[in-house]
Amino acid sequence: MSKASELRDMSDEHLSLTLKDTIKNLFRLRLQAQTERLDAPSELRKQRRLVARIKTIQHERERKAAMAADAASAQPQEPSHA
Repeated sequence: MSKASELRDMSDEHLSLTLKDTIKNLFRLRLQAQTERLDAPSELRKQRRLVARIKTIQHERERKAAMAADAASAQPQEPSHA
């Protein structure tokens, strides 16, 4: 599920939940790395990159929504005829 295209297909709510779960997992891995030996140290890098991908996609969506709102408010209003 770490492909950006798969993440882009998710809804905003599902993306937020995935981010929350990934951050929890990353915390658990960091704690495990400090207290004992990790089975797969590369998992830390994978989880960090997944967090970055999700945040990037969320930021892209926010910018797209802001641009759409700006474009809608920038369109000239037609004068109303009384």
